[in-house]
Amino acid sequence: MRKDCLYVSDLDGTLMRSDGTLSPYTVRLINELVEQGIAFTYATARSVESARTITAGLRLELPVITRNGCVLADNATGKHLEKALFTEDEVRLLKELLPELPECGFVSCFMGDEMYKTFLPGKHTPGFQKYVDYYADDPRMMPVDSFGGLFRGEPGYVTLIDEKEKIRPVYERVRQYDCWESLFQKDTYWDEYWVEICPRNRTKAKAILKMKERYGFRKLVVFGDSVNDMSMFGAADEAYAVANALDELKAAATEVIGGNDEDAVAKKLKSCADSMTGTVV
Repeated sequence: MRKDCLYVSDLDGTLMRSDGTLSPYTVRLINELVEQGIAFTYATARSVESARTITAGLRLELPVITRNGCVLADNATGKHLEKALFTEDEVRLLKELLPELPECGFVSCFMGDEMYKTFLPGKHTPGFQKYVDYYADDPRMMPVDSFGGLFRGEPGYVTLIDEKEKIRPVYERVRQYDCWESLFQKDTYWDEYWVEICPRNRTKAKAILKMKERYGFRKLVVFGDSVNDMSMFGAADEAYAVANALDELKAAATEVIGGNDEDAVAKKLKSCADSMTGTVV
């Protein structure tokens, strides 16, 4: 693996197309580049279990960054390599701050080597019910019988889903605390907004910088489209926003490239790799 540059791409809305898939062209090209020694991985808010339903065709040597930097995992096997967890005190505080959690959200909890999404059956907001219905056949969706049961095992991530103005007060409430990271953004594919809460100092940027230092990469190049990519844009030597990205991310980008339905990341990755190696794939 070459150590001149680490390339990292967001998934949803960036590497992935609008239909929620990776194009065969993107998969083939990235695999060829990785075989040639290019250091590439992805960083996503998804769990590795969710990501691998889309990225299974990618043959990546580096760990993938999931849950916005909370979990490093092996894309080939889905094994969790490193994970961040809430402390007992943080769990108690989350329970106090999130009385609406049973109606609009779930908790990602680790139990042994597996991660489950615990939720309380019953009355849900339309947005969260849509999520529950979409993942109805997912064995990792775990119904529980009490509010406390939402935080069973080792909780490491909280997700709440609702309409923008209904869920914003939740974000304003939790963002006042510096014992965790919190995000508020619109879903890439649906109309609902998400509030996501994860352990402190766990962001895409921090996970990527840790990987850069661990492997000794000299340069960092990233690709993204949304709010949760802003931190890694700030940490990168070069940052490329896809054409469908949010305006604030475009403003922070080194360059705006093509859209996510145009294989723009794979093509730019090839261009960057060619410029550094002088070779053509």
